Amino acid sequence: MQPLAHPLPASLTLLAALYVAQGLPSGLMAHALPVLLRQQGVDLALISLLKLLALPWLLKVLWAPWIDRLGGSPLGHRRGWILPLQAGVALLLIVLAWLPQAQLFGPWLPLLLGLLLLINLAAATQDVATDGLTVRLLPERWRGLGNSLQVGGYKVGMLAGGSGLLLVADDLGWRWTLLALGLLVLLLLIPLLRFPERRVLPFHAECAEPAGVTLPWRHYRGLLVLPGMGLWLLVLLSFKLGDALGSPMIKPMLVDQGWGAAALGQLTLLSSLLGIGGALAGGWLYGRIGVLRALLLGGLLQAIGIAGMALLIGQAEVASVYAVALFEQFADGLSTVVLFAAMMRQCRAEHEGADFTLQASVQLLLGGIVGAFSGVLAKLLGYPGLFLLAGGLGLAALGVVLAGRGPLRGDLVDKE
Repeated sequence: MQPLAHPLPASLTLLAALYVAQGLPSGLMAHALPVLLRQQGVDLALISLLKLLALPWLLKVLWAPWIDRLGGSPLGHRRGWILPLQAGVALLLIVLAWLPQAQLFGPWLPLLLGLLLLINLAAATQDVATDGLTVRLLPERWRGLGNSLQVGGYKVGMLAGGSGLLLVADDLGWRWTLLALGLLVLLLLIPLLRFPERRVLPFHAECAEPAGVTLPWRHYRGLLVLPGMGLWLLVLLSFKLGDALGSPMIKPMLVDQGWGAAALGQLTLLSSLLGIGGALAGGWLYGRIGVLRALLLGGLLQAIGIAGMALLIGQAEVASVYAVALFEQFADGLSTVVLFAAMMRQCRAEHEGADFTLQASVQLLLGGIVGAFSGVLAKLLGYPGLFLLAGGLGLAALGVVLAGRGPLRGDLVDKE
């Protein structure tokens, strides 16, 4: 089933708004809250629990098939999920805004963690519906650009909810800062309110799995038995493996070379902006040269970028650090967009949300495990050895891409 026609500017505005909205609470939890909690003297062990609150993003694969199958809302099949879930995230942020900061960061800390877990649960579930909507809404030739907005929009939201919140928190205070964040999440629903999903993207129940307790098994089995899917899963496991190994050690390496918090903050901001630029370039590249060549080029740039970090060991000049770090983030944004666009090609009609979710989970699985051991390998091999190994893994992944280019729903070449 081909994605149905819809005016491109309206579609892109809708998707950009949805992914920026997803990034706002993620930025709050990943970047702003650890700083605010530590400033209030909260124990580091408790702050580390924030990482566990992201579990719904890993576990959403378990309920994603139900998001694809259950709909029937007058609001539309996926619109009927996204509207209440995003509104729920906004409401929870507003509730947090009206609770006293001193109490939340003190005796009410379990309440704070519980509300944050609910926010992550709603946002992760919404993400399934949003990804399904994106796959259906975008024709093949625009999926690169659509994923540029996905990655770029999420990064913009992360910056605004993280660094942006920290910049204004002292002046506005906890209450007004969180209130503004919640209201912004609500405002970003306006493009979706104007989107006539039931007319533009009607739900075709005959293409979906029958409901029942075995729905997840039947749903994913249908994806996994597709010709060539085994090789494609190997591509997903390996494509970002080098980046997952090397990137966690970039900042520790710079700290060991004398970089302070302010200098690292400036570098992070500029590299994040270059990452957004790379995401936009990845979308353009996907549309120009096709998925196979875009994957190969993106993977090559990614491997060069992470291996290039080995050049910075020692007394590297600031200009050299900026050049390599900005290139690495540009390549990461580009390669991520190309990979996400390729993942969309493997999604079946009315299975889009869960099919994309499963592929995304596979892509993160091995990388998460390898990334957890990056510090151990850095001790064993030294920083240069770690980054060169990461670059080598990135190059090896290109061979897996070539091996997996065979008949996988029409081969890994452009489908017009």
